[in-house]
Amino acid sequence: TKLGRLVKEGLIKSLEQVYLYSLKVKEYQIIDAFLPGLVDEVMKIMPVQKQTRAGQRTRFKAFVCVGDSNGHLGLGVKCAKEVATAIRGAIISAKLNVVPIRRGYWGSTIGKPHTVPTKLTGKCGSVTMRLVPAPRGAGIVAAKAPKKVLQMAGIEDVYTASRGHRRTLGNFIKATFSALAASYGYLTPDLWRETTFGKTPQQEFTDVLAKPYKPEVEKPAAY
Repeated sequence: TKLGRLVKEGLIKSLEQVYLYSLKVKEYQIIDAFLPGLVDEVMKIMPVQKQTRAGQRTRFKAFVCVGDSNGHLGLGVKCAKEVATAIRGAIISAKLNVVPIRRGYWGSTIGKPHTVPTKLTGKCGSVTMRLVPAPRGAGIVAAKAPKKVLQMAGIEDVYTASRGHRRTLGNFIKATFSALAASYGYLTPDLWRETTFGKTPQQEFTDVLAKPYKPEVEKPAAY
């Protein structure tokens, strides 16, 4: 993709530029280039079945979370016939869904941001997740699954309240993810400065993109 070429040429320096212009990331290598320290964690693998004439056809659904514990988090879901394939696909899907997570303070603005900036809610299916800012040292007060998600996002202290059918782990994680993803959606007074948009990277580097480009084809290893 054009974005991939600009990243490869080193013309786009950070992921924040991509977010600023709301560019769609379609290649997971872009995320790998910007966030080399991403850690992935398989949240759940569940078998799902489809009834066919010959009986059931079982496939495996994998939920994977990726994060750098520093304000970037992604969640991916993938279904496949084999567990390994599902996990691999889910990791790629999670990398493509990486979103920035805004962090803030509970009281005084001393040190680095450690909790969520405001109260946040997210919903998926019947599960509603509410994140409430907490003072330093409170830790992450949450169930096992969302706790991992919050740690990967780089949040140190937060209170949580959730309701609904939380046994559905997929929806529980998705609700937590959507709550965190909404953190930049709320405009607090310190973000009131007007953002001056320049040209989008595609416009700015038109001459680079106009050149004929031959993608490198990976040669299969000779045995």
